[in-house]
Amino acid sequence: MNLSRRGLLAATAGTAMTTSASAPASAAAPTAPGPGSRTRTGFERLAADGYRLLEGQRVGVVTNPTGVTRDVRHIVDVMHADERVDLVAVFGPEHGFRGTAQAGGSQGRYDDPATGLPVFDTYQKSGKELASVFTASRADTLVFDIQDVGARFYTYIWTLYDCMVAARLAGKRLVVLDRPNPVTGRDAYGPVLQREFASFVGREPIAQTHGMTVAELALLFNGEFLERPAELTTVLMTGWRRTDFHDATGLPWVPPSPNMPTPDTALAYGGTCLFEGTNLSEGRGTTRPFELLGAEGIDRAWAAALGRIDLPGVHFREAYFSPTFSKFQGRTVGGVQLHVHDRESYDPVRTGIALLVTAKRAWSGFAWRDDHWIDRLTGSARVRTSIDAGADTDEVTGAWQDDLTRFRALRRRYLRH
Repeated sequence: MNLSRRGLLAATAGTAMTTSASAPASAAAPTAPGPGSRTRTGFERLAADGYRLLEGQRVGVVTNPTGVTRDVRHIVDVMHADERVDLVAVFGPEHGFRGTAQAGGSQGRYDDPATGLPVFDTYQKSGKELASVFTASRADTLVFDIQDVGARFYTYIWTLYDCMVAARLAGKRLVVLDRPNPVTGRDAYGPVLQREFASFVGREPIAQTHGMTVAELALLFNGEFLERPAELTTVLMTGWRRTDFHDATGLPWVPPSPNMPTPDTALAYGGTCLFEGTNLSEGRGTTRPFELLGAEGIDRAWAAALGRIDLPGVHFREAYFSPTFSKFQGRTVGGVQLHVHDRESYDPVRTGIALLVTAKRAWSGFAWRDDHWIDRLTGSARVRTSIDAGADTDEVTGAWQDDLTRFRALRRRYLRH
């Protein structure tokens, strides 16, 4: 994976409001964060600057319930009430703008009761189809503000990617408002997607946990993956350090999706979402999704096997639960609960692989989903075929290290914090 000339130019751009293609940068550099300082999001900086980046533009906002101020007012409501912003449309991703839809669903086209604004659905739309939605909205500039959770298979970053492609096709400008990566931005971990396995849970070759913010990802996408760059401006945060977990930011946590209730969920999700590719429950329909895992027929043997492995930062408890929806709805299943006791040393991807390896060995009923969804989640067939061949955790995780090293080198050129 080589850095393109376009990427090199993007990597040396400004640090506050970073602009690609033809849009001019228009804000001073961010102040350096001091000890104990609170994070100021991209939206806070945009508003504090009097919305100068949006002056004279009809504005559409791509967002969901996470697009809030630190006093939990939604940015759409705030901008709609401000005469300095000509807000004409809202665009909702998976789960919808106000967040009423479950996984794999959206809210469709409707008028928002609170503001009267037309809300357009972006879910499962891309390319020319999404470009036509942007054209129909009459917006000149699109603003993206959604909280990510740091994993390649969380769909909002690919909504961002699709919006970048469609904005270019429709001749629209895109402003990306930065928010923290809640599980830190220290490094990238896990397998890198192979393009033949691309889908909406991974459009381009990035690592399973990417360790980037949405603004940094937008710069990476524009510099490396788009056939032609979008007219992109990124409004960076201030006061966020790459070692910060969400609770260090001073920002409220709004569940980005119905099964992401807490920052603890996000920390586990980067590895345990892989169980979506199996016949085990990943804890959907419980109060601890992605921390509870299990199936009918699993007993204490799985927890015992995990206890014999030296996985840093996490304990495993034998657990029984009854999901209210999704897999095993209304039935009691056995399995484990993850308890992360040292998040600094915890590696979600290695933990997820160890869970898969031990589950297959401890339970004779273990099976992959028939559609090999695990390959889409991990980005190739390698994890599945290695585990089926009897590989242990070290062998599975060792197989992607060369790809990960190359991605880490590429990633560093786009880091802005």
